[in-house]
Amino acid sequence: MSEKQTNCAQPKMCTHLCIDNEEHQFTCDSGHSCHSGALKSHQTTHTGKRTHTCDVCKKSFFCVSHLKRHLRIHTGEKPFTCGICKKSFNQSNSLKIHLLTHTGVRPFICDMCKKAFTNRSDLQKHLRTHTGERPFICDICKKSFKQSGALKGHLNTHTRQQPHTCEVCKKSYLHFSSLRVHLGTHTGERSFTCEVCKKSFIRSNRLKSHLRTHTGERPFLCDICKKAFANRSDLQKHLCIHTGERPFICDICKKTFKQSRPLKLHLNTHTEQRSHTCDVCKKSYFHFSSLRVHLRIHTGERLFTCEVCKKSFIRSDHLKLHLRTHTGESPFS
Repeated sequence: MSEKQTNCAQPKMCTHLCIDNEEHQFTCDSGHSCHSGALKSHQTTHTGKRTHTCDVCKKSFFCVSHLKRHLRIHTGEKPFTCGICKKSFNQSNSLKIHLLTHTGVRPFICDMCKKAFTNRSDLQKHLRTHTGERPFICDICKKSFKQSGALKGHLNTHTRQQPHTCEVCKKSYLHFSSLRVHLGTHTGERSFTCEVCKKSFIRSNRLKSHLRTHTGERPFLCDICKKAFANRSDLQKHLCIHTGERPFICDICKKTFKQSRPLKLHLNTHTEQRSHTCDVCKKSYFHFSSLRVHLRIHTGERLFTCEVCKKSFIRSDHLKLHLRTHTGESPFS
């Protein structure tokens, strides 16, 4: 079918072209093509105007559809449900990506190491592990990041703003997503399950890390000593051995730490607040996670099992130490 082209009325920022075929396409001067309904929304990307504002967190958007999608973060609405496992999502695109976990299809492949991914964004993030690119830069301290989400989280460290508060224990978080994960510690909900050993996790990234204990994959390599790690966080902790860097500083006594978690635990030594108490022996803890680990002493629960000799442990770090008896690894050499 030949295409018959007719000029349409010109909007303020874009000249568009109506193409008479099965679908009406509109193209602006920048080369972007879209349907007529999306053209007005697209034009706002040229003007920079974000006219649709969230009443909850005041974040602004170019078009009302983006605002509606954003509001689901606050309402918890997840209208898109997987027909296979019944897991729900707040965006249709997230459901499409999830469905690939059932089919096993990973269409996006890294040219450097041939690792495959279910979506393009995960591949782009992965490529930065090869290139070292850190395109997201903090305007305040010039620290750079590989991902935009990491930069957004970092910016709040300058403002100290933690707007999302848990109604159960009053703990506050920089991001609503962090609060949502935290709520799982109160409800006990563990939505992410390993299909190999059926162990479940509160967070998807914990499941991803866990899966490497089955595959043996260690994608994070130290440039200095070439030691490989299953998790990026373990590599970052290891790098401090070489650099001696202690970037986490207590504002009260100026004591420094190599990792953020020891700093968080240390801060409680200034307040001496231990708000989580064991109902059995009345021992108190700074953090709910510490209480949860302690309770296993009373219940006898041992969640962490060595796949070599089947010995089980109360804590994951005890299992890690034990595994070295099989591998002969000397971590501090």
